[in-house]
Amino acid sequence: MPNELLTPEEVLARYDGGPKEGVFTDGSCEGNPGPGGWGVVWVENDTVREEKNGRDPETTNNRMELAALIAAYEMLPADERITVYSDSQLCVKTVNEWAAGWEKRGWRRKSGPIANLELVQRLYALANAHPNVTLQWIRAHDGSKWNEYADALANAYMRGA
Repeated sequence: MPNELLTPEEVLARYDGGPKEGVFTDGSCEGNPGPGGWGVVWVENDTVREEKNGRDPETTNNRMELAALIAAYEMLPADERITVYSDSQLCVKTVNEWAAGWEKRGWRRKSGPIANLELVQRLYALANAHPNVTLQWIRAHDGSKWNEYADALANAYMRGA
């Protein structure tokens, strides 16, 4: 979580780095568990095409990261060719590396239960329904304008927005 909570407008005035195309997602939580939020922004030519955010009064950071990715895939047409960015390595690895094996084993891990299984299954199904979408990790809080913007959307619940 950033040291200061910026509005999306403040993010646009402060940052200009990072990719100029794609869908950027973020989730946040105050306490873990605690109140949380998620944000998604779809960007074309460095301009917002669509954005969404949501909140949950009692959640975890991982649930909010997963919720943001689910919302991202749900806003995209099935044939869209685009990159979805998440600053959650756990979520990116879940979709890109681990979920296929878990599915083959009846949605079980070798080392125990899968946390947030219902969200993982929903996200994995959406990722499979969007074969032209690439899910890629992006470093958090490195000045990437649209990742910072998604963070501001995710944290809107803490600003009362």
